[in-house]
Amino acid sequence: MKAGFIMAAAWLAVASAPLSAAQLYQWKDAQGRTVYSDQAPPPSVRNAQQKSFKGSIIEGGESYTSKTAREKYPITLYASACGAPCDQARKLLSERGVPFSNKDPQASPEAQAELQKLTGQSRVPVLVVGSDKIDGFESGQWHAALDRAGYPKSALPGGKPAPEATPVPASPAAQPPAPASPR
Repeated sequence: MKAGFIMAAAWLAVASAPLSAAQLYQWKDAQGRTVYSDQAPPPSVRNAQQKSFKGSIIEGGESYTSKTAREKYPITLYASACGAPCDQARKLLSERGVPFSNKDPQASPEAQAELQKLTGQSRVPVLVVGSDKIDGFESGQWHAALDRAGYPKSALPGGKPAPEATPVPASPAAQPPAPASPR
């Protein structure tokens, strides 16, 4: 009995090995129907697409959980070169693999006006998750807000870092004057 169980387990392990790196093909047949198969399409088919799978995750893309949370509760981070709090804020979002839009109030008058309207002040960092906002960086509050929104607790292994919007550069007129040098 034990030998049969061991043989069955060994057969199952060998049989499932090809599934860890499966290929899926997509094409349209002669009747115009979309066909999905793990077998290569006939040679007469043009424009066939090949998708790679590793385990149960399709390569190249964010997780379903992250995508769903992003669609329902988009994240905006108002941060600048404020030092440790802003750096820690960006790091927390990146470690969790959270896609977010970064707005720098120091570099963009539009972002500064948005922040002023949102919070009544110009202090950063500020995290906006959907319609909720959190002033200042406190990791426990930020994790709780991201958890409530349904974001994953960590980035996908081997995944790309969460995309971050590039801050809009400030126009020369919006720059504060340089301090006068002492004489």
